[in-house]
Amino acid sequence: MTNSQLSHVHRYQPATKPGRAPLLLLHGTGGDENDLLPLGGMLSEGAALLSPRGRVLENGMPRFFRRLAEGVFDEADVRRRADELADFIVEAREAYGLPAPVAVGFSNGANIAAAVLLLRPEVLAGAALLRAMVPLAEAPRADLAGKPVLILSGAADPIVPAENAARLAAMLAAAGAAVDHEILPAGHGLSQSDVAMAKAWLDRI
Repeated sequence: MTNSQLSHVHRYQPATKPGRAPLLLLHGTGGDENDLLPLGGMLSEGAALLSPRGRVLENGMPRFFRRLAEGVFDEADVRRRADELADFIVEAREAYGLPAPVAVGFSNGANIAAAVLLLRPEVLAGAALLRAMVPLAEAPRADLAGKPVLILSGAADPIVPAENAARLAAMLAAAGAAVDHEILPAGHGLSQSDVAMAKAWLDRI
């Protein structure tokens, strides 16, 4: 299901089971609004799924914000796009009658989810950040008191340095989030362990 009146191209799947938090699915570079729908179904069967497409193109590939080079982000654009995405979440909640969603982001999608947590924390109920990096060098003053956050990093990830992921976990914890940071024997791509751990975490929160 889609609603062309909203600010982002997106897919929406209504809940088929009551009581599950809706998931906001945020794809990686080159993905689109269809990419993570199967993952969302595996992580929380029957939950409402809201999956927007990133509005920035890099060599024709959708992303959620601009980067200057691999691992070097255009922070002014990060802030602008995080605000736009937060506004979309507000619009979609009203259009579809949803409570605040839990973000599930992969790579670039995880980075924008982290930025939304830091800049507009009120729009998310929590976040599972898969292969995330620090989105903003200077952490904004955010109140994430008690918000559940899962960070899943790959021990052999060639894109996300271990120090960077650890810094993100510390940044979110310092803002009050209940952070669970796990390092898996994986690279940048997702593994079955990611699915199992994210599902178990969603079942707990």
